[in-house]
Amino acid sequence: MPDLRTVLLATDADWIADEVDAALTDDDVEVLRIRTGAEVVDVTADLEPDLVVLDLQIGNMGGMAACMALHLEEGAGRLEPVPVLMLLDRPHDVFLAKRSQADGWITKPLDPFRLRRAARALLAGGEWHDGVGGGSVTSPHTGCGAAWQRASFGTKRSWVQIPPPR
Repeated sequence: MPDLRTVLLATDADWIADEVDAALTDDDVEVLRIRTGAEVVDVTADLEPDLVVLDLQIGNMGGMAACMALHLEEGAGRLEPVPVLMLLDRPHDVFLAKRSQADGWITKPLDPFRLRRAARALLAGGEWHDGVGGGSVTSPHTGCGAAWQRASFGTKRSWVQIPPPR
């Protein structure tokens, strides 16, 4: 039986919690929710989740501030690095996700398939950048900025390069 992976979700919107929980929870992934951005650092330190999903709009401390706080704690050596997936409100918010050094982002409305693919990419050590025509990941193996996608070939899984759009 595979190890149980923990996803920490920070949102005060019930509909987002429902969608993330439905998309990500399965036999090897559990989703735990907190309702305030101010709790993110402490809960991350206590639970040591495998992935943190942050809603950009959280009432008292938004996703950008929570993401930056996580990175500050990691930089000070008080937290182990954890990948962060940011849930953005509009495509122009990509600037905020980049500025806060999120490892990945998805623009709302949420799609369960994109959300699941993004979470899997980040859990595998890659990145996910939502954009035109879907998302792309950066390979954790090469570190290059080309578009890569995790692919399954029978029982073997590997990274394949996505051809650029024409």
